[in-house]
Formats: sequence, structure tokens, C-alpha cells
Amino acid sequence: MHRNTYDNDNSTFSPQGRLHQVEYALEAVKQGSACVGLRSDTHVVLLGLKRSTGELASYQKKLIRIDDHIGVAIAGLTSDARVLSNFMRTQAMSSRMLYNRPLPISRIVSSIADKAQINTQHYGKRPYGVGLLVAGYDDQGPHLYEFTPSGSCLSYHALSIGARSQSAKTYLEANFETFPTASLDELVMHGLRALRETLQQDKELSGLNTSVGIVGLAPTTTAATSGDDQQTSDAPPPTTSILPASTSTSATGGKKPSLTTFHILESDALEPYLSRLEPKDEGAAPTRQATAVAGEGAAAGEAQGEGRMETD
Repeated sequence: MHRNTYDNDNSTFSPQGRLHQVEYALEAVKQGSACVGLRSDTHVVLLGLKRSTGELASYQKKLIRIDDHIGVAIAGLTSDARVLSNFMRTQAMSSRMLYNRPLPISRIVSSIADKAQINTQHYGKRPYGVGLLVAGYDDQGPHLYEFTPSGSCLSYHALSIGARSQSAKTYLEANFETFPTASLDELVMHGLRALRETLQQDKELSGLNTSVGIVGLAPTTTAATSGDDQQTSDAPPPTTSILPASTSTSATGGKKPSLTTFHILESDALEPYLSRLEPKDEGAAPTRQATAVAGEGAAAGEAQGEGRMETD
């Protein structure tokens, strides 16, 4: 039989055991602009490449703040992402109102995964055409999860989704061993380098087409002071000046570590980081040499990405 016999709805399996409507939804995620997420022992960083439909239009939103300790990056249909983000906000608000505590990251990810799975099992519904990178910090530490339209969710040290994401994955796989001990500035720079790998040769990151979201432990006062003494002329400003910090108290009365609420950096706030990026020709060579084997797979994925319309 023809394939079209089995892709009219998402509740009929093909003889090969595939749900074609779910696969089409996964393909919609690949059509969206790239997003990168990476985490260390203290922070999680999300980066999104924003697109504009024309010179007269604004850039589309790629990062969404869910709660003080949670944020998401989206790739795919923006309208579907808006529905899921509103659902996540409702869940997070309910946890604070009923239990007076922030919602654990694993629980909110499981909630949206269950919500998406229902659409793959019932006739007359369609899967969500969006993928999410969920970043958060709770009592268990920093977390980075990927959500897919199939209803699955997995935890990662670093990941990229969207168009031409294989190139960013190649960079992340070559450098992920340094992420756990990396400082916040180093983590942001790694994310920008990975995101830049998804661009075409004639494109470059800027404050207009790039968004960076950060959540994690807030720097201590003493650390910030010592950092000012050792700061060089080309170093970015201290994170305490651009990231709002919040403190919380445990049920026993003990004070928990101060956390940096999920905060999105755009435009002028990104310039100190973007100015430190190496030129493309110089920065690309070491990456290709260090990942010669992985680069072969990246080239195949990149070739497929160039043949598609990169539309959100």
C-alpha cells in the first residue's frame, strides 16, 4: 500500500510500526531556527537564533520565561509553543499557590510530555509541531531537558535542536567535558560558538538575532568583588549587574543558596559576549580538526538542512 494510506491520522500504525503524523511533527521542529542548551554544575544556558519574516517585521521570540527557575527555548510552530508555555505557567503557578514551593523541573517536563502523548493516541487530534529545550534549577541542581512532539523527554548535558542543528551538536560533543566546571561566562561563550555553527557562511550573530537565557546560582558578593579587581578591559560586565537574583527559605527555616532567576539577554546586553567571538575562519579550523570523525555526520545533516526552507 501507499504511504498515504497510513498518514491520514495519527492513531494508525504503518506496517513498519511508524506513526507518520508524529514524524511529520518532528520534521516541523527541524524546520525551526536553531536553539542550543548547555549546563554546568551551577548554571543552565539557553540560546536561540531569532528570525524575521521581513525587513519591516520584528524578530520572533525564541526564549520564554515560565517561572523564576524555569525557562524554555522553542523550535517549530510558535503558536503551539505559546499553548504549551501557558500550560507550563499554569502548572508552576498552581504549585506555588497550593504547596508554596517551586515546581520541580522533572515534574513539569513530565506534565507537558503527557499532554503531548495524548495527541498521538486519539483520533482527530494532531501532535504539537514544536520542540522545547527546558532549562531550570531546583533542589536537585541544574537541569536541561528536551521535549519532542512524540511525548518523550530526556535529560542532557548539552543539546541543539532546529535547522542545521547537527553542526552545533558536533561542537557540543567536542567540548562537553569542560562544561561541568565552566564558569557562567565560559558557558555562554561555548553556547554562542555552537549557535554560530548553525548559521550560513554569509551570516553572523548579532544582538538582534540572538537571545540568551540564564538560570542558576547567583554569584556571591565576595566573588563579584574579586572579579572586579581582576577584570580585564575586554571582559564582559559582572553578571550581578544584569541578572536579577532571588533568595528562598527552606521549610526548616534554613536559607537556601541564592538563585539567579531565569533572565533573557538581548541586544546591548549581549554585545560584551559577541565582541569576544573569534572570526569564523579562525574559530572553525580547530573545531573541525578536533571533530574530524563527527564532522562527517554533521556534513550530511547540514546538506539536508540547506535543501529546506528555514521557516518558523
